[in-house]
Amino acid sequence: MSYKIVVDSCCELPEKYIKDSRFQAVPLGLEIGEYQILDDESFDQADFLKRVAEYPKCPKSSCPSPERFMEAYAGEEEHVFVITLSSHLSGSYNSAVLGKNLYNEKYGEKPIHVIDSESASCGETQIALKLLELEEQGLLFEEIVRRIEAFRSSIHTYFVLDNLETMRKNGRMSSVKSLVASTLSIKPLLIGDKGVIVQKGQSIGIKKALGKMAEAAAEEVENSQERRLIISHCNARERAESVRDMILAQKKFKECIILDARGVSSMYANDGGVIVTT
Repeated sequence: MSYKIVVDSCCELPEKYIKDSRFQAVPLGLEIGEYQILDDESFDQADFLKRVAEYPKCPKSSCPSPERFMEAYAGEEEHVFVITLSSHLSGSYNSAVLGKNLYNEKYGEKPIHVIDSESASCGETQIALKLLELEEQGLLFEEIVRRIEAFRSSIHTYFVLDNLETMRKNGRMSSVKSLVASTLSIKPLLIGDKGVIVQKGQSIGIKKALGKMAEAAAEEVENSQERRLIISHCNARERAESVRDMILAQKKFKECIILDARGVSSMYANDGGVIVTT
């Protein structure tokens, strides 16, 4: 059966899949004051980070409209899977569901399954690549739905950020201790807990925090040889490689992928942020 995998632009696809016809990305909007862009293939991370650093207030993001999602569902494909940011962090999931309803009303019923990633960034990538595997096995749509929902719930997401200001000012840090959010030397280890950001621990200094993240990721993953280690970073390739090496020294994975953060991830992770998913 023919299929399409639609992702919102917080999903970092590996380079070889960016122009793959089986995938389609729906961009979120990014705003730095009056400067507004779409998080699409034209995104320039270096320019964006420079603008963020120079802007005295907080950058913002906006989710795609239901109509943008509806347009992405169109085509000759027999069914569609959709992956979005955690519904606790963005309106992207709700917009994708509304887009499904609009599509079915306008064009008729089509099997479309929208997945709340309960994560972001490379957490979405984990789901996208797993979907590709399941689709290529030729499984029925309903069986893929069952398996991908179970897989989504098994994903672990960890991140360490140098700068928490964007997340704090945009209301994404309510469960993280105020001391951590205001003390530069203390770096929290944050995790996604069913789509909500919570603090797992903290360290003094970024190096120790990254080490704690690598230790947690290696310790908590199950059946690692059957899973992928995917790491996204915002202008921090060396940190990402260091974390990869620390994790792989403890566990073996079937594949390890390091990705550059897209626009939305760059905005929230800020310069130097590292995100790990298993």
